[in-house]
Amino acid sequence: MSRAPYITAEGYKTLSNELSYLLRVRRPELTRAVSEAAALGDRSENAEYIYGKKLLRETDRRIRFLQKRLPDLKVIDRLPDQPERIFFGAFVELENDEGELLKIRIVGSDEFVPEKHWISIESPLARALLGKQVDDEVFVQLPHNQQANYIVTHVSYKI
Repeated sequence: MSRAPYITAEGYKTLSNELSYLLRVRRPELTRAVSEAAALGDRSENAEYIYGKKLLRETDRRIRFLQKRLPDLKVIDRLPDQPERIFFGAFVELENDEGELLKIRIVGSDEFVPEKHWISIESPLARALLGKQVDDEVFVQLPHNQQANYIVTHVSYKI
């Protein structure tokens, strides 16, 4: 039996808002545009119609995904029992062997954002960090038999 995938409260809200937007705004706009393009005549050579249908299919696919995914997600909206340790939702600051700092957040696979340094709990780095605390050393196996070493310098949570 597998566990439900975790998500932060703000991640869940973001996905819920996306679904609402797609259902209430985007899909009706696309449906209207496709209907207007279809009224222009021959659909086989009508680029607006063909492109509109493609966008509508993609939007419907995303709506179906979100409608199936949202009920399966487990929202984590409280602090862990041991807030000094690294668990889901933690903001973590790490220092590598060269003294460079890396600030990350451990989030669910539905909400990771590389640009913000939000990493999936499924990632090798997140898995290596789980349960660690300040001053713990972390070794992460990288591709090509390389390894990264970090020291945990800060752990915090925002709920």
